Amino acid sequence: MSLADDRSHSSLGIVLRGLAMGAADIVPGVSGGTIAFITGIYFRLLAAVNSVPSAVLGELLKGRVKAFWIRCDGTFLALLLAGILVSIVTMASMISYLLQAYPILVWSFFFGLILASVWHVLRQLQRPDWPLLAPLALGVVFAWWVTTLPVGQVSPSGLVFFGAGALAICAMILPGISGSFILVILGMYAPVLAAIKGAQLATLALFAGGCLVGLLSIARLLTWAIHRYHDAVMALLTGFMIGALNKVWPWKETLSWRTNSAGEQVPLSQVSVSPDRFSELTGEPSQWALALGLAIAGFVAVLLVEWLGQRRLPKAAAKT
Repeated sequence: MSLADDRSHSSLGIVLRGLAMGAADIVPGVSGGTIAFITGIYFRLLAAVNSVPSAVLGELLKGRVKAFWIRCDGTFLALLLAGILVSIVTMASMISYLLQAYPILVWSFFFGLILASVWHVLRQLQRPDWPLLAPLALGVVFAWWVTTLPVGQVSPSGLVFFGAGALAICAMILPGISGSFILVILGMYAPVLAAIKGAQLATLALFAGGCLVGLLSIARLLTWAIHRYHDAVMALLTGFMIGALNKVWPWKETLSWRTNSAGEQVPLSQVSVSPDRFSELTGEPSQWALALGLAIAGFVAVLLVEWLGQRRLPKAAAKT
């Protein structure tokens, strides 16, 4: 797979990928960028977003709407965005409930998904070599450090919503770095979810504006970096995903708690522990057998997506 990603995806396939990305983005610790990568649209997404500013200046401002739409791959972006938004609006409450009711099982599935994604991204290396261990290690350390940061608490003003959107979208587009987890660290996860559930359009517009600015910035930087240093960037992204596994590890010990805006006690600082240690601390079953089964299911799901993509590519090439 390369920056010259094919454009043979069906409309339904693009929407379904958007739905999967939106669902992943709701979960703190899972990156929509990871979903985009393993479903084969990551580089197409980067190229489309990266072309928007030049398409606006070169086509839209001159009244050439159709040329603008084609140049920025508008249909692809619109369908993908529609899937993401529908997923976030319709699944925010359900995924929040599942994370509270079945945390071990949900995290286990995503752990398997990200673990398989590590293998998937490593296979994109064109010339594997020992020097690539440096960016790989850097990515692991950075992502692991991010997952250990304590949860913050800020006053959610309009400017804060804008800045949170810019930071979260930059994280979201990077496989392994979760935009929703960045919101958790900033203390903005609950306010953003509340704005979505309450249809607070003015607040959401500020957040979306921050997302747009951040997305246009990070897409250009990533595109340049991948063109110039493909294998080093792939190694760095792989490191991000390995480090992010700490966040999605199913069994946690809570070291400290905080009271959220709703007056509820929620974890402030957590560390990963073994299933047996979890049972000793909480008195609850570790559910390790079922958790292992769901982790394997997540791993297999990624392999299945990759296999289906490899079958589709020869068919698409045969039609051209």
